[in-house]
Amino acid sequence: MIIADLHIHSLYSRATSRDMEINKLVEYAKYKGIKILGTGDFTHPEWLKELKRELKEIEEIGLCEKEGIYFILQTEVSNIYQQDGKLRRIHNLIYTSSFERVEKINKFLFKYGDLASDGRPTLNLSSYDMVNFLKDIDEDCFIVPAHIWTPHFSLFGSVAGFDSVEECFLDLTNEIFALETGLSSDPKMNWRLSSLDNFTLISNSDAHSPQKIGREANVFRLENISYYEIKEILKNKNKEKFLFTIEFFPEEGKYHYDGHRNCNVRLSPKESIMNNDLCPICGKKVTIGVLHRVELLADREEGYFPNNAIPFKNLIPLDEIIAEVLNVNKESMVVKNLYLEMVKKIAPEFEILLNVPIEELQKNYPKIAEGIEKMRKGDIKILPGYDGVFGEIRILERKEEKKERQKTLF
Repeated sequence: MIIADLHIHSLYSRATSRDMEINKLVEYAKYKGIKILGTGDFTHPEWLKELKRELKEIEEIGLCEKEGIYFILQTEVSNIYQQDGKLRRIHNLIYTSSFERVEKINKFLFKYGDLASDGRPTLNLSSYDMVNFLKDIDEDCFIVPAHIWTPHFSLFGSVAGFDSVEECFLDLTNEIFALETGLSSDPKMNWRLSSLDNFTLISNSDAHSPQKIGREANVFRLENISYYEIKEILKNKNKEKFLFTIEFFPEEGKYHYDGHRNCNVRLSPKESIMNNDLCPICGKKVTIGVLHRVELLADREEGYFPNNAIPFKNLIPLDEIIAEVLNVNKESMVVKNLYLEMVKKIAPEFEILLNVPIEELQKNYPKIAEGIEKMRKGDIKILPGYDGVFGEIRILERKEEKKERQKTLF
């Protein structure tokens, strides 16, 4: 079982931790049990220098390596352009197999934006034209639309996206074989669109800090770890080798529900529709979330399972479970220390969350074991995220919460 997180960022992207550097990424990949990481941000000149300095390029497999962790050369770009009389803002992931090919890609993209301004550069270049040019520049390169449902910057975004893959990529749609679902959607939501059946759905963390890598990821069975095998698995939607994706509970994503952050208003799609998509507090249009957008574009009922679908498992990060058990902020040192104790003493994080027997965990960490067991069963309570605000997950019932509910019954 090989766990791969194929989309992260570096310290050169906006709103990222200064810890997003190679040594910290390697450290946390080992804590979590991740074998393959995206490099993030290969378009940024300073980050590219660091990648070349810190990583060993293995030409025959098309990947880089450090201390047993493999890196796939990856970047995210923000394509902002006019198409069909409307401003489009689409984020796309670009993958390639060597530093030499990275240089060719960067030389081309430099014509359309300042690559040094941000690890995720803004390009005055359409998604269609980018695919058209890159397939000629680099035959090994492939493009994946990123977090395809995010409202403001994505393929299906409610604010500046499209209603279909074909509308965006036109006659080059056959060059797109994978789509990233994003934190606010999971595969079962995407299965409601029959038009997506032929695309491979991948999940990645889009991490801005080392602790966040792997919050979503892909699980492969690889005969030989290589760029080319990963590409072929995604291209052919190979269910023998693509075992499952690891998912956030999508409600925890910060654009799952509709809402208006400035007014602290969270709305289900049904509530938004009843109010004409307007905020009941200020009267302005709410940000239409992922669930609402899926409802608008879906041609299947909830619960449909395509024959060729790749399975998935919803997980809650171990530090979040620890934080809830201790009833403290997940950024606190006590959470970090207990997290490190567990991954060093028992097993990497994903092994703990997925496979370590509950009885074994109960010996030293009974309340955490209870939380992990509830997560595995899906016995959780969620307050959905909206308009840039992450959702909240509750696993363990607290006495004060129970008392509050009892008060409402009488």
